[in-house]
Amino acid sequence: MILLHGYGETGDMWAPLASELVRDHLVIVPDIRGLGLSGKPATGYDKKTQGEDVAGLLDALKVDGVDVIAHDIGNMVGYAFVAEHRDRVRRFVLMDAPLPGIGPWDEILKSPMLWHFRFGGPDMERLVAGRERIYLDRFWNEFSADPRRFTEADRRHYAKLYALPGAMHAGFAQFAAFDQDAKDNQAFLAQGKLTMPVLAIGGEKSFGSTMAMVMRVTATNVTEKIIPDAGHWLMEEQPAATVATVRTFLDAGSS
Repeated sequence: MILLHGYGETGDMWAPLASELVRDHLVIVPDIRGLGLSGKPATGYDKKTQGEDVAGLLDALKVDGVDVIAHDIGNMVGYAFVAEHRDRVRRFVLMDAPLPGIGPWDEILKSPMLWHFRFGGPDMERLVAGRERIYLDRFWNEFSADPRRFTEADRRHYAKLYALPGAMHAGFAQFAAFDQDAKDNQAFLAQGKLTMPVLAIGGEKSFGSTMAMVMRVTATNVTEKIIPDAGHWLMEEQPAATVATVRTFLDAGSS
C-alpha cells in the first residue's frame, strides 16, 4: 500500500489508516515532493513528474504491485502514477479532490472557495512568511464540516512543517502546475480508461458524489462512497468511517 497525502498536511495524516493496514500489508507513507520532510527542489511540481517520484520510491524499495490510496493533491499525483504504471497498480482509492482537466474541472475552477488555485508566486510567499498558520487555518476551517475536528495539536504540527524553508514555495507550486497537469491528464485519458478497481470517496459536505463523477470519466470500474457528516478532511473528521470504507473495499478485492 502506498498512501499519498494532500495540501495542508503531510504523510502524518494517514496515521489512523496506516495503523490499520500495517497489520497485514507493507504500508509506504511518503511526504510528496516539497512538503513535510521531503526535499524541496525549485521545480518538478507537475503531477507527472511527481508520479515518477512515486515510481522511483517503489523501485528503490523493490516493490512492484501496489494499492494506491490518495487524498487531495495526492489524488493528482496518484492518478499520474497509476496512468503511467497501470501494470503495477492493483486498486486505486481517491478521496475528495478533483483531477485537473478531467470531467467537471472547468466548473470546479469557478468556485470562489478555490481561489487559492491561482494564488502563488514570490509576493504571495512573502505575504504568508511567518503567517503560515493563519493561511492554513483558512483551509482547515472552511473545508471542514466542523473545524473543531481538526485539532489544535494537528494544526500546530502541520503549521511548523509548512514553515520550513521552501515548503510554502512548494505548496504554491503544486497549484501553479495545474494547467500543465490538465494537459498531461488529457494525454493519459487518451491512452484509455483505467481498468483496475477504483474507490471514489467524497465527504458529504465537501466533494460528495463529484469524486465518483470525475473518476467515471477516467476509469471503467468505479465504486462510489460518501462519508456522512464530513467535509474535506476525512481522516480528521471521520477517521473510523473512512478507515472502515477503505478496508471494506480492499478486503473485497482480496477475496
